[in-house]
Amino acid sequence: MTATFHSPDPLAAGVTITLGEAVAHHARVRRMEVGERVRLTDGAGTMATGRIVRIAKQLVAVETDDVESREAPPAVHLLVPVADRERMLWLAEKCTELGATSWRPVAWRRSRSVTPRGEGTVFRQKVHARMVAALEQSSGAWLPTIFPEATPENAIAAAPEGTRLLLDADGDPALRAHFTVPVTLAIGPEGGLEGEEREALVAAGFRPVSIGTNTLRFETAATAALALARAALHLSPQRPVQEESDG
Repeated sequence: MTATFHSPDPLAAGVTITLGEAVAHHARVRRMEVGERVRLTDGAGTMATGRIVRIAKQLVAVETDDVESREAPPAVHLLVPVADRERMLWLAEKCTELGATSWRPVAWRRSRSVTPRGEGTVFRQKVHARMVAALEQSSGAWLPTIFPEATPENAIAAAPEGTRLLLDADGDPALRAHFTVPVTLAIGPEGGLEGEEREALVAAGFRPVSIGTNTLRFETAATAALALARAALHLSPQRPVQEESDG
């Protein structure tokens, strides 16, 4: 299979793109050679193909020929809990593979008891690196936008209008939910949301939905919900849908 690498520089046809040490290491592990064709992605919708013209210890140079732009998928935003670092990084990979539009960690009250938890500038850099690796593996065109961790109040205020869903074991089955773009999925922390937090989300238009009878870990719930939303929007990405009536 043609390897895909992320380029931090803008992509255009007929230019030479220099990629860094991580790509050089990858190329050596795969025993890639000068002249081999590769695919480049900038994570912002542009893809390019080209050939390797130089491989060194700390860089790989690729000369591009064809460039294409890919439309962004229907927007699905995630409010993920500040939680265990490794589990958040695992989720960051899956969110990228499934095409999440944005990633906004929320410091719920029960997030405070987690250690070591994923937060801060250095951790966001690790999230970005993990997302880049997932984008390359999946040959994707779009990286999720990474936001700093937010308070519940600020996260709710930043959520766009559209379909707002809260993953909740006591909610209606998620398969009955109707999706209209943009979609925002809110996932609580281990142990669940505090009552006031849940009330604030519901008051802001987040509809509680369930994706099973078992209590799921946050990363499992978020991955399953994102996959469900992506599947629903793939079937009908532009269809305006009204909420089901209670009657």
